Amino acid sequence: MNRLRTLLGIGVGLAVVIGAAWYFTHSGPAPQSRGGRNAAANQAVTVGLASVAKGDIPIVDRALGTVTPLATVTVKTQITGQLVQVAFTEGQAVKKGDLLAVVDPRPYDVALQQAIGTLEKDQALLKNAELDLARYEKLVAQASVARQVYDTQAALVRQYEATLVTDRAAVDQAKLNLVYTRIVAPTDGRIGLRLVDQGNYVTMGDATGICVITLMQPMSVLFPIPEDALPAVRKRLREGAILQATALDRAQKVELGVGKLATTDNQIDTTTGTVKLRAMFDNSDEALFPNQFVNIRLLVDTVRDALVVPVAAIQKGQPGTFVYRVKADDTVEIAVIETGASDGEKIAVTKGLALNDRVVIDGADRLRDGSKIRVPARPVAAAPARADAEAAGGGAGRPAQSNQ
Repeated sequence: MNRLRTLLGIGVGLAVVIGAAWYFTHSGPAPQSRGGRNAAANQAVTVGLASVAKGDIPIVDRALGTVTPLATVTVKTQITGQLVQVAFTEGQAVKKGDLLAVVDPRPYDVALQQAIGTLEKDQALLKNAELDLARYEKLVAQASVARQVYDTQAALVRQYEATLVTDRAAVDQAKLNLVYTRIVAPTDGRIGLRLVDQGNYVTMGDATGICVITLMQPMSVLFPIPEDALPAVRKRLREGAILQATALDRAQKVELGVGKLATTDNQIDTTTGTVKLRAMFDNSDEALFPNQFVNIRLLVDTVRDALVVPVAAIQKGQPGTFVYRVKADDTVEIAVIETGASDGEKIAVTKGLALNDRVVIDGADRLRDGSKIRVPARPVAAAPARADAEAAGGGAGRPAQSNQ
């Protein structure tokens, strides 16, 4: 009996499974599902649009540059001696010729006096020799002395004259050394940290020097551009154009200065395929600091009154470069276009579109040629400011008042 019940239960289960399979395979939901897919395919796709407009496209080369001073001078002594005075403070702005330090001048003053004494002694010897030569000249004319005596005296006079040349050079050298005891700024700029303290013995062979002066105004920035971008830059320079260069911080958020392109290097770096350019900045606020890395934007040219669209509208595919253009019946068509200059946000269209054409800028990945589109209504702010409402005009456009 138990075995019979088991077999009966198995038979009932198989019958239920077979019946369920037949029901799902022969019932009508499948045609409805296909109809739902067709309906979904005919539904309008929500997209964002923009109109073709006229505008200017700046052609900008971007690069990472290094702030490079026009002059960086390590101030060193030109004589040997004890540093008896340091006349500058760290970070001080100086002008060319300002006193920076003093080396003990006493030994050089003594050397000057010695040189002057030697000069005066030799001048007296020359004077005496010239008098003797004049006497010998008369005696030779009277045949009272031999000609050899006269020639010897003439040679002695020339010797003393040569000695005076050497003596005068020694005096000038002693005066120059005395001048060198006062160390002055060789250029305008700002002094860095002090490299030697008062009281130290300094020599011409010191490698560190006394201080470093850096010219801060004006300031230059060296930056590379690709060799392919060089012809356009050189063309503009030959035309006499002044190319504006803007320096920004590493995050490209803070403008550090606006200057102009000064020159280009005379050769291309074969390892990188770039060429170096130098831009000049007034740097009146000293925002550009030596050896600082900055982002440079070089305005090479500007395309005027071009037909422009947002870069987001541009598509790439089998037709080439194209956009989805909106037709009067709110369907889209593929418009193959040719593009020109771009500033990163908008791009010039040279062929394929007309002024005021509408193109899709958002949702293009869900479109195909002939797709129906829907433009979402612009959301209205719940409570705009009174000034914004008044600027918009019309009493109906003032939700802020309706909330009061």
